[in-house]
Order: sequence, then C-alpha cells, then structure tokens
Amino acid sequence: MSRQTSLVASFFMAAVVFSHTLYAQKIDIPNSSFESPVVSFVAIPIDAWQKLPKPDSFVETGGITWDQEVGVFKNTPTNSLDHIDNCDGNQAIWLFAVPQVGLFQDYDSKDAQTPTPTHAFDAKFELGKAYQLTVGLIGGGGNMAEGATLELSLYYRDAASNMVTVAATSITNTADIFTNRTHFINFDVKVPSVKAGDAWAGRHIGVQLKSTVTPELAGGYWDVDNFRLSAITRPALVLSYALQGFDLQITWPSETGFRYQVRTSNDLQIWTNLDAPLAGTGGELHKTVSLVNQSQAFFNVEATPTP
Repeated sequence: MSRQTSLVASFFMAAVVFSHTLYAQKIDIPNSSFESPVVSFVAIPIDAWQKLPKPDSFVETGGITWDQEVGVFKNTPTNSLDHIDNCDGNQAIWLFAVPQVGLFQDYDSKDAQTPTPTHAFDAKFELGKAYQLTVGLIGGGGNMAEGATLELSLYYRDAASNMVTVAATSITNTADIFTNRTHFINFDVKVPSVKAGDAWAGRHIGVQLKSTVTPELAGGYWDVDNFRLSAITRPALVLSYALQGFDLQITWPSETGFRYQVRTSNDLQIWTNLDAPLAGTGGELHKTVSLVNQSQAFFNVEATPTP
C-alpha cells in the first residue's frame, strides 16, 4: 500500500467515525440581564427573580434591610469613568458580599411583585443533554476583601421542594482576576450529559447565585449581569473531507452565534487545537491541514456558543 493510500484510509476513519460537533441550544431565563423593572437609577425589586430568605444572623439596623442587599442599577453613560463597557442592555444588579445574600429562579420561584409562581422558567434537565450556565461578574466593589467568595449553581427541587445542587462553581474575589470595575468577566458552571439514573433527570432546572463569604470577610459588593443557559447536545454529525496531495480539507455546516474549534490527536487521548476557532456563518466552514510527516491523525470539531 502506498503512503498516499494509507493516509486516505487513516483519515477516512478519523473524519467519519471519530468526528463530532457539539451544538448548544439557548434556554431563555426570564429577565436574564435584569432589564426589568426599568430604572432611572436603582431599584430593590427584581422581576422574575426571588431573593434568598434572610438568615437569623442578619440584623436589620440603621435603616439597612435584607431586601436592600440585592437590587437593580442602571449603567452609567458611555463617557463616564465608571461605565461598564460590556453590560448587556442598560442594567445590571448589585449583590452585597454578606453571608447568604443571593437570588434564584426556577419553575416554582416568584418575585416581589408576584405572590404566586408564574412558572415562566420551565426548562428541564433532559436525557442526553449537557448544560452550561454563564454569568458576568465584577468583584471588588466597595473595598470588598480579597478572598470573598460567591457561588454560581444549577439545581433541581426534590419531592419535598428542597433545592438540590447539581453543579456549582465558586468564584473568589482577587485583584488578579478582577483587575478593574468596568468590565464583566464570565464564569461558568457545567453539568455533564444527563443520564437515566441521575436524580435530576426530567426535573425542572434552577439557577442560583449566592454569597458564600465568611463573616470576617463580609463587606463590599459584586456587580452581576447576563445569565446565559445552554443545553448542549452531540448529534451524529459527520465531517466531510477532500484529500489533495498531502493536504486534507475538512468541511462542516455551521450556525451563526457559535464558534468552531478544529482539534487533532494522534492517539484519541490528547487533543490539540488547530489555530484559532472559526466563527459560524450559517454556511459551510473549511479547514485545510497538512498531512506531511504524519502517518496517522484524528480530527474533530467542537462548537460552543460565542461569548
């Protein structure tokens, strides 16, 4: 068998058998970027979101109430020194770095304006799908202490309506991470593909953000914006290819709003990115790779939502 024929056989297996693309479907979270209610400066109620209950340790004195620990604010004009340059829409929320301050939303949650649940957030953990929750954060507000923590989580409610955490990410306030007060940084929490035996399979999805700061580090505030939730599936999609000499052209369909990373491996264990990801166009995307000095290689393409 010639080297060229061997390469064709090897790369046919790589392109057709081992290739896959991840697709993410956006799941709408009501009032996900806190544009309601519309405020001229600040407001305490937050539409569609329920605040965590006041713990016994919090004493309302000096005119400071528990309800004021989270609220909506309007972003400043673009020519202001404190303008947040990547705020989604015109508004965001503050969340004080006080133990157990937070907010959540699920099928049975309610807000300050609605005494009964609207069931507007009706997403469920579906079999075979993975989930990713992303939120933009700015730490360090009001001289927040280094080391103050915040937890982002996905949960479900059990038969007794208790919140049960499925996955969580802890975020720590440090000057190395939060270098300024005018740009949101994205943080994620991920749930792997839901299996039939998972307790959360088929349950309604809940999202929560909670201050987990210890009492000795309490003080200051976080800015929060733009909750994004995606359900990620891995359909049986094959890549097409064309071999010209020792150049392999890989082709795959794309969608706008996603970016596509081509990766290669020699052993299906360690994968390496090939150049920068490509932005989806709604049409076909192409990547040409050289096979010179390679006896075997495997390729795949992973799609993720554009940040």
